[in-house]
Amino acid sequence: MEKELQGYGVTHRLATAYHPQTNGQVEHRASWVLQTVNLDLSTAGVDRFHQIHELEELCDHGYAHSYNYKLKTKELHDRKLIGDKQFKCGDAVLLFNSRLKLHPGKLRSLWYGPYIVKEVFPYGAIEIED
Repeated sequence: MEKELQGYGVTHRLATAYHPQTNGQVEHRASWVLQTVNLDLSTAGVDRFHQIHELEELCDHGYAHSYNYKLKTKELHDRKLIGDKQFKCGDAVLLFNSRLKLHPGKLRSLWYGPYIVKEVFPYGAIEIED
């Protein structure tokens, strides 16, 4: 340890530790850190560059996996839907109350209605009346 400290120009003074059970642990950690640290800044920069790009690839893979999972879940849900999804004026529909998803009552329905479709807009929105 003394040779390594002299090699880096560090002066070391011996001091008594407050907790005697920790003697030896600090020196072991310091020698381990000195062995694992990369002091060549150019190679350390290249290593860090590769680590950052690996992390970005993992994030991109996670986003792609999440997107594919959502697509498959949507396809499964849409496959199980029965009936006509196109509304016409005069149809009776039920309105879904999404605010009750957080704290629904035990026997409370999430659907209100029936309502009558008053107008269907070309971009998919509908206007309903009570």
